[in-house]
Amino acid sequence: MVTEVKVLVLRAPGTNCDREMAEAFQLAGGVPRVVHINELISGEVNLRDYQVIGLAGGFSYGDDLGAGKVQANEMRLRLFEALKGFMTRSGLIIGVCNGFQVLIKTGILPGPPDPALPLVTLTNNDSGRFECRWVKLTAEPSNPCVWTEGITQLEVPVAHGEGKLVAAPEMLSRLRPVFYYADEFGKPTAEYPANPNGALDNIAGLTDNTGRVFALMPHPERFIRASQRPRWTRQSIDEPGAGLKVFQNGIKAARDS
Repeated sequence: MVTEVKVLVLRAPGTNCDREMAEAFQLAGGVPRVVHINELISGEVNLRDYQVIGLAGGFSYGDDLGAGKVQANEMRLRLFEALKGFMTRSGLIIGVCNGFQVLIKTGILPGPPDPALPLVTLTNNDSGRFECRWVKLTAEPSNPCVWTEGITQLEVPVAHGEGKLVAAPEMLSRLRPVFYYADEFGKPTAEYPANPNGALDNIAGLTDNTGRVFALMPHPERFIRASQRPRWTRQSIDEPGAGLKVFQNGIKAARDS
């Protein structure tokens, strides 16, 4: 059993949520380090030294060529074998927002890893605008994701312009939904703005077949303290913020590996 869980929070030019993700992992009991992608490419940092990888939100490389595309190309062409080895060793990965876009376009998700151009992607929101609001999520009961164990519903913010999940028909059977956008009653919905982007089957997050690689568009790292909830002064909100449970689950799964 691992006692000290080392977490590599990957950053690239334009990411802006890496510090928040590192803070979430630290509060969850992990030992995070924010690492620039060039440190991995050069070999200065080795994935073998870590049990968890976190891909943070933001606008990596300015979202040139599309959200997450340039970073995905870097990882697909220069780090893919290292990432496959990391997963073979039962490493855990989480991607949030831009991190989700990167994992899809790298070919890590929906899994198994495939460096060919993906037949699943995240594209422009149906609204044609950047969506920034709190949303409700409901979990897929049958999902095997270790990151969401014990979570049936979650309310966290979104902040994205390209969050609509689309997939070729032949890929539908390979998708493993974890969360769906939900209405006020906790039912999956395609209605805007509860579903902020028009995603296929209202999907807000996916896992691979192992349940150890997880990605979602909403930001659990932005709700790790009660005071981050907009209504915290008017409603009784328990500490810690509900999003922290995701990171606690990840650390626990790494320790138990």
